[in-house]
Amino acid sequence: MLYMRAILLMGIGLYTSRVILHVLGVTDFGIYNAVGGIVAMFGFISSSLSNATSRFITIAIGQGNQEYTNRTFGTIKYIYYLLCILVVLLVETVGLWFLYTKMTIPSDRMVAAFWVFQYSILSTVIGFICVPYNSAIIAHERMSAFAYISLFDAILKLLICLLLQITPYDKLVVYATLLFLVEIIDRIIYAVYCSKHFEEVRAPAKLDKKQLKEILTMSGWTLSGNIFWILNTQGVNLILNVFFGPVVNAARGIALQVQGVMGQFVLNFQTAINPQITKSCSQENFKRMGELLMLSSKFSYFLLFLMSLPVFLEAPFILNCWLGTVPSHTVVFLRIVLVGALISSLSNPLWISILAIGKLKKYMIWDNIIQFLVLPSLYFIFRFLNGDPAWAFIVVGISALIGLIVRAWITLPLIHYSRREYIWKVILPLSVVTLLSPILPLFLGKFVLSPILNFLFVIMISFFSSVMVIFVLGLTKNERSFIVNKVYSFF
Repeated sequence: MLYMRAILLMGIGLYTSRVILHVLGVTDFGIYNAVGGIVAMFGFISSSLSNATSRFITIAIGQGNQEYTNRTFGTIKYIYYLLCILVVLLVETVGLWFLYTKMTIPSDRMVAAFWVFQYSILSTVIGFICVPYNSAIIAHERMSAFAYISLFDAILKLLICLLLQITPYDKLVVYATLLFLVEIIDRIIYAVYCSKHFEEVRAPAKLDKKQLKEILTMSGWTLSGNIFWILNTQGVNLILNVFFGPVVNAARGIALQVQGVMGQFVLNFQTAINPQITKSCSQENFKRMGELLMLSSKFSYFLLFLMSLPVFLEAPFILNCWLGTVPSHTVVFLRIVLVGALISSLSNPLWISILAIGKLKKYMIWDNIIQFLVLPSLYFIFRFLNGDPAWAFIVVGISALIGLIVRAWITLPLIHYSRREYIWKVILPLSVVTLLSPILPLFLGKFVLSPILNFLFVIMISFFSSVMVIFVLGLTKNERSFIVNKVYSFF
């Protein structure tokens, strides 16, 4: 069900991105991404707690202690209510100051930008409240419910696209307003479903001081990491706006939307396997934990690579057909973002593993040092070297690669998994697949002159080449047997 959801979400996401860009225009689309980025920057507080939330709920369920699970959820709800108040205070002061004094926004669109800002705050707060409920669904491994709710959310956003085309009012403000209404509907659905199926969700928002200390101790380290992570995402968005204006923000927004839509397949796979990694840790079954880490890393990469290769090779044609008018730099941005996404697909299983273990100090110190260098590097490149906007993505990609190496080096010994085995069973097969798969489509694509025929040909050859190389060189004998049996059982 999760993969059917991902296919539908990919189609809906690509269509809505095209319509939103066309209806809003490049400037307003860039304004929405930049202004929304201010609010999202303060979401690092929620993100840090979200990781701890998933971890504590999953471990509580894995231990089978319902009373402990109820106390955990009640404490988490209490924390999130306080969090909402804190975020609103921060964004309405620091964020509003940044909007009016630092952002590059046309004067005639400042009022619209203000209302986008306010609705983004409300949407973010509602999203915060949903986090514990999302975590409960995932911890209980009710993936079908998660898929249905996400599909309903995507359909509502499709309706927003249709309404934007007929509204006589300011389309940018209407867009932000409707997205806020969708967040409210999502919140109601999650609350009703979880209250009906999970006992712990009905627990009152009550503070347990012992659990508060445990959650905040872990959240403190994840908070520091999320501060730098948000600077590397929304901070890059803002620095691009300051140096290059909203058109470049629009190009970045499009590239990230394509990455996000394609990444749904990887997210679905990892969402299903992450609770198993955490529960294996709570049961001290490190052998299974290592096997799940390897499985999650390899298949996450392969799933994303199968989709990324043809998009990487045919990015100009795809963007022209999809958008009609393609903002400058979009093709380059998209290609670099896809490479970065492949690297990041390997980092998440390592992060889930170290989070399950709970020994975050060394991991987060090194991760923070790596991420700390990104924005100063970009400022130097743009301010003193007059660098191209693409450097924003190159620097972020390099930091992701260095971060992956450090994460693997620190995490693997803690779960009793050999670094050499990780290189031999994960990194080496992925490298072989990455290097060999593009050869055939790059060579044969030169002989087809028609753009549309060349596109279709490259898509087919890329898929065939990738599947063959993955099956023969990327998988072990047991993994090949597992896939063959799954295919036979399907038919």
